[in-house]
Amino acid sequence: MHLSSSSEKIFVAGHRGLVGSGVVRALKQVGFSNIVTRSRSELDLLNQASVNAFFEREQPEFVVLAAAKVGGILANDTYPADFLAQNLSIQSNVIEAAFRAGVKRLVFLGSTCIYPKLAQQPLKEEYLLTGPLEPTNEWYAIAKIAGVKLCESLRKQYGVDFISLMPTNMYGPGDNFDLNSSHVLPAMMRKFHAAKGTSNSVELWGTGTPKREFLYVDDLSSAVIHVLKTEEGPLHAAAPGGLMNVGVGQDLAISELAKAVKRAVGSTNEIVYDATKPDGTPRKLVDVSRLFSLGWKPEVSLEDGLSRTYEWYLKNVDNLDE
Repeated sequence: MHLSSSSEKIFVAGHRGLVGSGVVRALKQVGFSNIVTRSRSELDLLNQASVNAFFEREQPEFVVLAAAKVGGILANDTYPADFLAQNLSIQSNVIEAAFRAGVKRLVFLGSTCIYPKLAQQPLKEEYLLTGPLEPTNEWYAIAKIAGVKLCESLRKQYGVDFISLMPTNMYGPGDNFDLNSSHVLPAMMRKFHAAKGTSNSVELWGTGTPKREFLYVDDLSSAVIHVLKTEEGPLHAAAPGGLMNVGVGQDLAISELAKAVKRAVGSTNEIVYDATKPDGTPRKLVDVSRLFSLGWKPEVSLEDGLSRTYEWYLKNVDNLDE
């Protein structure tokens, strides 16, 4: 059943993260007021009994599962067990509790790293499980694949309306700018900001040749709301297995991204690439035809998104390391 009334109760898991905070912000902007959130201290999603009790007590009608342990190549490589085990627990606890509580529609948010490293481009949903994963983030990817398949299996066996959305690389206000655990774009932004006004060069990992696609967080939030509000017929026709990619449909080289971030920050520093560091997947562009067929399109350009993100960063930079 689709979201049709502003009074219906929506639980957003992971509301303090980049994606979850964006979803909450967007829901409020379009008039949804009955939004349930819980901080980690209030509800430990790793604790199955606590999650079950929460769902029994609150009885949310819709769920957006944005909670996850996330990070870049370094974090994935350093903490593989944490990325696999914690994400498996969070997902299964929330999805199974939502199923038992009779949630009308659940939207599970994953990542396009679920697709094979060398899959044909652009990445179509049907390429899932057709080849080996990118080794640098396979632990996270395997957990997310399990979440997709849990939603799919519940749809198949019980007919529940659980949808999986796989966003491409995300960025925006509220992003993680920690150089030890952040993704490529916020890490770049922090490095350029730190070097601004000095003669230092900015060193970036890899060769700069891999191509990536970047989606502004407010566009993902609008996609989530669009999917929540889409009636069952069109939604299930577009995604019979419940899986849909979310992206902009175009990518650019990391070297081009670096130049765009440099412009947004107002930096004049030289860019240097450390080719001894891993590049990750050579290219990752998603096929967004399923979601586009439902009438959704992204609205924020990369230039505008970077400008908004840097504006947020400047206001919050002093608090990011606390």
